[in-house]
Amino acid sequence: MSDRLPPLTALRAFDAAARHMSFAKAADELNVTPAALSFQIKALEEHLGTPLFHRLNRAVELTEAGRTLAPGTAEGFQALSNAWRSTRRLQDTTTLNVTAGPAFTAKWLAPRLYDFARLHPQIDLRFSASLRLLDFDRDEIDVAIRFGYGPDEGMWSMPMQKDWVMPVMTPDLAAQYPTAESLTEAPLLFDHSIDFLRPRCDWPAWFRAAGISFTPTHGPHFSQADHAVDAALSGAGVVLGRRAMVVKELHDGRLVAPVPVALETNARFRFICRKGAETQPRIAAFRDWMLTEIDKTAKVHEGLTIIPVEDLDKRWPPAPPP
Repeated sequence: MSDRLPPLTALRAFDAAARHMSFAKAADELNVTPAALSFQIKALEEHLGTPLFHRLNRAVELTEAGRTLAPGTAEGFQALSNAWRSTRRLQDTTTLNVTAGPAFTAKWLAPRLYDFARLHPQIDLRFSASLRLLDFDRDEIDVAIRFGYGPDEGMWSMPMQKDWVMPVMTPDLAAQYPTAESLTEAPLLFDHSIDFLRPRCDWPAWFRAAGISFTPTHGPHFSQADHAVDAALSGAGVVLGRRAMVVKELHDGRLVAPVPVALETNARFRFICRKGAETQPRIAAFRDWMLTEIDKTAKVHEGLTIIPVEDLDKRWPPAPPP
Protein backbone atom coordinates (compact mmCIF):
# COMPACT_ATOMS: atom_id res chain seq x y z
CA MET A 1 0.00 0.00 0.00
CA SER A 2 1.42 3.39 -1.02
CA ASP A 3 1.79 6.24 1.49
CA ARG A 4 1.23 8.75 -1.27
CA LEU A 5 -1.52 11.17 -0.29
CA PRO A 6 -4.74 11.10 -2.31
CA PRO A 7 -5.99 14.18 -4.17
CA LEU A 8 -6.97 17.08 -1.91
CA THR A 9 -10.41 17.33 -3.54
CA ALA A 10 -11.18 13.74 -2.53
CA LEU A 11 -10.12 14.37 1.07
CA ARG A 12 -12.20 17.54 1.12
CA ALA A 13 -15.25 15.60 -0.07
CA PHE A 14 -14.68 12.99 2.65
CA ASP A 15 -14.26 15.64 5.35
CA ALA A 16 -17.54 17.33 4.43
CA ALA A 17 -19.43 14.02 4.25
CA ALA A 18 -17.98 12.88 7.60
CA ARG A 19 -19.05 16.11 9.30
CA HIS A 20 -22.57 16.10 7.88
CA MET A 21 -23.07 12.32 7.76
CA SER A 22 -24.84 13.05 4.51
CA PHE A 23 -23.58 13.02 0.93
CA ALA A 24 -26.33 15.43 -0.11
CA LYS A 25 -25.49 18.03 2.58
CA ALA A 26 -21.78 17.69 1.88
CA ALA A 27 -22.42 18.26 -1.82
CA ASP A 28 -24.42 21.41 -0.99
CA GLU A 29 -21.56 22.73 1.15
CA LEU A 30 -19.00 22.14 -1.59
CA ASN A 31 -21.34 23.33 -4.33
CA VAL A 32 -21.07 20.10 -6.34
CA THR A 33 -23.61 17.48 -7.32
CA PRO A 34 -24.16 14.46 -5.07
CA ALA A 35 -22.95 12.25 -7.92
CA ALA A 36 -19.67 14.19 -8.17
CA LEU A 37 -19.15 14.00 -4.42
CA SER A 38 -19.90 10.28 -4.38
CA PHE A 39 -17.38 9.80 -7.18
CA GLN A 40 -14.68 11.63 -5.19
CA ILE A 41 -15.29 9.50 -2.10
CA LYS A 42 -15.33 6.31 -4.16
CA ALA A 43 -11.98 7.28 -5.68
CA LEU A 44 -10.62 7.91 -2.17
CA GLU A 45 -11.78 4.49 -1.01
CA GLU A 46 -10.11 2.87 -4.02
CA HIS A 47 -6.92 4.77 -3.26
CA LEU A 48 -7.05 3.53 0.36
CA GLY A 49 -8.20 0.03 -0.53
CA THR A 50 -11.09 -0.09 1.96
CA PRO A 51 -14.53 1.50 2.38
CA LEU A 52 -14.84 4.67 4.47
CA PHE A 53 -18.64 4.69 4.70
CA HIS A 54 -21.38 2.13 5.15
CA ARG A 55 -24.06 3.14 2.60
CA LEU A 56 -27.47 2.61 4.18
CA ASN A 57 -30.90 3.20 2.65
CA ARG A 58 -31.25 6.84 3.74
CA ALA A 59 -28.05 7.50 5.64
CA VAL A 60 -24.34 6.79 5.79
CA GLU A 61 -22.13 5.67 8.65
CA LEU A 62 -18.38 5.79 9.00
CA THR A 63 -16.52 2.52 8.92
CA GLU A 64 -13.62 1.91 11.30
CA ALA A 65 -11.29 3.29 8.62
CA GLY A 66 -13.51 6.34 8.22
CA ARG A 67 -13.58 7.00 11.97
CA THR A 68 -9.79 6.80 12.01
CA LEU A 69 -9.37 9.18 9.08
CA ALA A 70 -12.00 11.77 10.00
CA PRO A 71 -10.32 13.56 12.97
CA GLY A 72 -7.01 14.04 11.17
CA THR A 73 -8.74 15.25 8.02
CA ALA A 74 -10.78 17.78 9.96
CA GLU A 75 -7.70 19.04 11.82
CA GLY A 76 -5.74 19.24 8.59
CA PHE A 77 -8.32 21.36 6.79
CA GLN A 78 -8.72 23.57 9.87
CA ALA A 79 -4.94 24.10 9.97
CA LEU A 80 -4.92 24.94 6.26
CA SER A 81 -7.79 27.37 6.75
CA ASN A 82 -6.03 29.06 9.68
CA ALA A 83 -2.77 29.33 7.75
CA TRP A 84 -4.56 30.79 4.74
CA ARG A 85 -6.37 33.41 6.86
CA SER A 86 -3.14 34.33 8.64
CA THR A 87 -1.32 34.72 5.35
CA ARG A 88 -4.11 36.86 3.88
CA ARG A 89 -4.02 39.10 6.95
CA LEU A 90 -0.38 39.87 6.19
CA GLN A 91 -1.63 41.77 3.17
CA ASP A 92 -4.04 43.84 5.29
CA THR A 93 -2.07 46.84 6.50
CA THR A 94 -5.07 48.93 7.59
CA THR A 95 -7.21 46.75 9.89
CA LEU A 96 -6.18 46.02 13.47
CA ASN A 97 -8.27 43.55 15.48
CA VAL A 98 -7.80 44.00 19.23
CA THR A 99 -9.30 42.03 22.09
CA ALA A 100 -9.37 43.24 25.69
CA GLY A 101 -11.56 42.84 28.74
CA PRO A 102 -14.80 44.85 28.86
CA ALA A 103 -13.63 46.99 31.80
CA PHE A 104 -10.26 47.85 30.26
CA THR A 105 -11.94 48.62 26.94
CA ALA A 106 -14.49 50.92 28.61
CA LYS A 107 -12.20 52.70 31.08
CA TRP A 108 -8.81 52.80 29.37
CA LEU A 109 -9.13 52.27 25.62
CA ALA A 110 -12.42 53.91 24.67
CA PRO A 111 -11.75 57.35 26.23
CA ARG A 112 -8.44 57.60 24.36
CA LEU A 113 -9.37 56.27 20.92
CA TYR A 114 -9.99 59.69 19.43
CA ASP A 115 -6.30 60.51 19.83
CA PHE A 116 -5.22 57.25 18.20
CA ALA A 117 -7.61 57.79 15.28
CA ARG A 118 -6.30 61.33 14.85
CA LEU A 119 -2.68 60.16 14.82
CA HIS A 120 -3.27 57.06 12.67
CA PRO A 121 -6.27 57.68 10.39
CA GLN A 122 -5.10 54.91 8.05
CA ILE A 123 -5.65 52.20 10.71
CA ASP A 124 -9.14 50.79 11.18
CA LEU A 125 -9.40 49.58 14.79
CA ARG A 126 -11.85 46.78 15.59
CA PHE A 127 -12.40 45.76 19.19
CA SER A 128 -13.69 42.58 20.77
CA ALA A 129 -14.39 43.32 24.44
CA SER A 130 -14.44 39.91 26.08
CA LEU A 131 -13.01 38.08 29.08
CA ARG A 132 -12.87 34.94 26.96
CA LEU A 133 -9.39 34.17 25.69
CA LEU A 134 -9.89 34.47 21.95
CA ASP A 135 -7.86 32.39 19.52
CA PHE A 136 -5.52 34.49 17.38
CA ASP A 137 -6.08 32.33 14.30
CA ARG A 138 -9.69 31.25 14.60
CA ASP A 139 -10.92 34.67 15.75
CA GLU A 140 -8.53 36.65 13.52
CA ILE A 141 -7.04 38.62 16.40
CA ASP A 142 -3.95 40.78 15.93
CA VAL A 143 -3.43 42.10 19.47
CA ALA A 144 -4.66 40.97 22.88
CA ILE A 145 -4.50 43.05 26.05
CA ARG A 146 -4.70 40.63 28.96
CA PHE A 147 -4.42 41.03 32.71
CA GLY A 148 -2.89 38.47 35.03
CA TYR A 149 0.34 36.62 35.52
CA GLY A 150 0.86 34.81 32.23
CA PRO A 151 2.78 33.02 30.88
CA ASP A 152 1.95 33.73 27.26
CA GLU A 153 3.68 30.72 25.76
CA GLY A 154 4.41 30.83 22.06
CA MET A 155 3.47 34.52 21.80
CA TRP A 156 5.29 37.85 21.81
CA SER A 157 4.35 39.44 25.11
CA MET A 158 5.26 42.87 26.51
CA PRO A 159 4.45 43.41 30.20
CA MET A 160 3.11 46.89 30.88
CA GLN A 161 3.17 48.73 34.19
CA LYS A 162 2.34 46.82 37.34
CA ASP A 163 -1.14 47.43 38.63
CA TRP A 164 -2.02 48.73 42.07
CA VAL A 165 -5.22 49.38 43.97
CA MET A 166 -6.07 52.24 46.35
CA PRO A 167 -9.20 53.96 47.67
CA VAL A 168 -10.61 56.52 45.24
CA MET A 169 -13.75 58.62 45.51
CA THR A 170 -15.34 61.86 44.41
CA PRO A 171 -13.93 65.12 45.84
CA ASP A 172 -17.14 65.56 47.88
CA LEU A 173 -16.73 62.18 49.57
CA ALA A 174 -13.02 62.84 50.12
CA ALA A 175 -13.94 65.88 52.20
CA GLN A 176 -15.93 63.59 54.49
CA TYR A 177 -13.43 60.71 54.61
CA PRO A 178 -9.94 62.21 54.36
CA THR A 179 -8.01 59.61 56.39
CA ALA A 180 -7.50 55.87 56.46
CA GLU A 181 -9.21 55.70 59.86
CA SER A 182 -12.27 57.56 58.57
CA LEU A 183 -12.63 55.07 55.72
CA THR A 184 -13.74 52.48 58.26
CA GLU A 185 -16.97 54.52 58.47
CA ALA A 186 -17.25 55.24 54.72
CA PRO A 187 -19.61 53.53 52.26
CA LEU A 188 -17.29 51.03 50.58
CA LEU A 189 -17.71 49.43 47.16
CA PHE A 190 -16.43 45.94 46.40
CA ASP A 191 -14.86 45.00 43.05
CA HIS A 192 -14.73 41.20 42.71
CA SER A 193 -13.07 41.21 39.28
CA ILE A 194 -9.68 40.80 40.96
CA ASP A 195 -10.62 38.13 43.48
CA PHE A 196 -8.31 35.76 41.57
CA LEU A 197 -5.18 37.70 42.60
CA ARG A 198 -2.86 35.98 45.03
CA PRO A 199 -2.06 37.37 47.53
CA ARG A 200 -5.43 39.10 47.59
CA CYS A 201 -5.66 42.83 46.88
CA ASP A 202 -8.94 43.54 48.65
CA TRP A 203 -10.19 45.89 51.33
CA PRO A 204 -8.81 43.90 54.31
CA ALA A 205 -5.39 43.76 52.62
CA TRP A 206 -5.42 47.49 51.88
CA PHE A 207 -6.39 48.37 55.46
CA ARG A 208 -3.49 46.20 56.65
CA ALA A 209 -1.18 48.16 54.33
CA ALA A 210 -2.51 51.36 55.92
CA GLY A 211 -1.79 49.97 59.40
CA ILE A 212 -5.42 49.33 60.33
CA SER A 213 -7.02 46.03 61.29
CA PHE A 214 -10.45 46.20 59.67
CA THR A 215 -12.49 43.73 57.62
CA PRO A 216 -15.46 45.43 55.93
CA THR A 217 -18.37 43.28 54.84
CA HIS A 218 -21.23 45.63 53.94
CA GLY A 219 -21.66 47.59 50.72
CA PRO A 220 -22.49 47.11 47.04
CA HIS A 221 -20.60 44.29 45.32
CA PHE A 222 -19.65 44.34 41.62
CA SER A 223 -18.38 41.60 39.34
CA GLN A 224 -16.83 44.03 36.84
CA ALA A 225 -14.33 46.78 37.59
CA ASP A 226 -15.88 49.42 35.31
CA HIS A 227 -19.24 49.09 37.06
CA ALA A 228 -17.58 49.60 40.44
CA VAL A 229 -15.72 52.66 39.14
CA ASP A 230 -18.92 54.10 37.65
CA ALA A 231 -20.59 53.71 41.03
CA ALA A 232 -17.72 55.61 42.66
CA LEU A 233 -17.99 58.35 40.02
CA SER A 234 -21.67 58.73 40.89
CA GLY A 235 -20.74 59.35 44.51
CA ALA A 236 -22.18 56.06 45.76
CA GLY A 237 -19.08 55.15 47.70
CA VAL A 238 -15.35 54.53 47.84
CA VAL A 239 -13.89 51.92 45.50
CA LEU A 240 -10.57 50.17 45.77
CA GLY A 241 -9.68 51.32 42.28
CA ARG A 242 -7.23 49.57 40.02
CA ARG A 243 -4.69 51.86 38.43
CA ALA A 244 -5.65 51.10 34.83
CA MET A 245 -9.33 51.65 35.57
CA VAL A 246 -9.08 54.93 37.48
CA VAL A 247 -5.88 56.63 36.31
CA LYS A 248 -7.66 58.88 33.80
CA GLU A 249 -10.30 59.91 36.34
CA LEU A 250 -7.55 60.67 38.85
CA HIS A 251 -5.60 62.63 36.25
CA ASP A 252 -8.72 64.62 35.31
CA GLY A 253 -9.75 65.20 38.94
CA ARG A 254 -13.08 63.40 38.71
CA LEU A 255 -11.84 61.00 41.37
CA VAL A 256 -9.32 61.70 44.12
CA ALA A 257 -7.25 59.59 46.50
CA PRO A 258 -6.98 61.39 49.86
CA VAL A 259 -5.10 58.45 51.40
CA PRO A 260 -2.10 57.93 49.08
CA VAL A 261 -1.39 54.31 49.99
CA ALA A 262 -1.48 51.88 47.06
CA LEU A 263 -1.27 48.11 47.21
CA GLU A 264 0.71 46.70 44.29
CA THR A 265 0.21 43.31 42.67
CA ASN A 266 2.60 41.37 40.45
CA ALA A 267 -0.23 40.84 37.96
CA ARG A 268 0.12 43.04 34.89
CA PHE A 269 -1.59 44.00 31.71
CA ARG A 270 0.36 42.51 28.80
CA PHE A 271 0.43 43.49 25.15
CA ILE A 272 0.33 40.21 23.24
CA CYS A 273 0.65 39.34 19.57
CA ARG A 274 2.12 36.56 17.44
CA LYS A 275 5.88 36.22 17.49
CA GLY A 276 7.30 38.27 14.63
CA ALA A 277 4.13 40.36 14.27
CA GLU A 278 5.33 42.95 16.80
CA THR A 279 7.28 44.69 14.02
CA GLN A 280 4.31 45.08 11.69
CA PRO A 281 3.67 48.83 11.32
CA ARG A 282 0.06 48.88 12.51
CA ILE A 283 0.81 46.70 15.56
CA ALA A 284 3.94 48.66 16.45
CA ALA A 285 1.97 51.92 16.09
CA PHE A 286 -0.72 50.70 18.50
CA ARG A 287 1.87 49.46 21.00
CA ASP A 288 3.86 52.71 20.93
CA TRP A 289 0.67 54.75 21.28
CA MET A 290 -0.34 52.76 24.38
CA LEU A 291 3.06 53.33 25.97
CA THR A 292 2.82 57.05 25.24
CA GLU A 293 -0.64 57.21 26.82
CA ILE A 294 0.63 55.43 29.92
CA ASP A 295 3.42 57.99 30.25
CA LYS A 296 0.91 60.86 30.07
CA THR A 297 -0.58 59.86 33.42
CA ALA A 298 2.70 59.01 35.15
CA LYS A 299 2.26 61.95 37.57
CA VAL A 300 -0.57 60.05 39.23
CA HIS A 301 2.15 57.96 40.91
CA GLU A 302 3.83 60.98 42.49
CA GLY A 303 3.52 61.05 46.27
CA LEU A 304 2.10 57.53 46.50
CA THR A 305 3.32 55.01 49.02
CA ILE A 306 3.23 51.83 46.93
CA ILE A 307 3.40 48.64 48.96
CA PRO A 308 3.83 45.28 47.18
CA VAL A 309 1.13 42.97 48.48
CA GLU A 310 3.77 40.28 48.92
CA ASP A 311 5.45 42.50 51.55
CA LEU A 312 2.40 42.88 53.79
CA ASP A 313 3.44 40.11 56.16
CA LYS A 314 6.87 41.73 56.51
CA ARG A 315 5.34 45.09 57.46
CA TRP A 316 2.45 43.74 59.49
CA PRO A 317 3.06 40.14 60.62
CA PRO A 318 -0.14 38.18 61.17
CA ALA A 319 -1.29 38.13 64.78
CA PRO A 320 -0.40 34.93 66.65
CA PRO A 321 -3.30 32.55 67.25
CA PRO A 322 -5.00 32.97 70.65
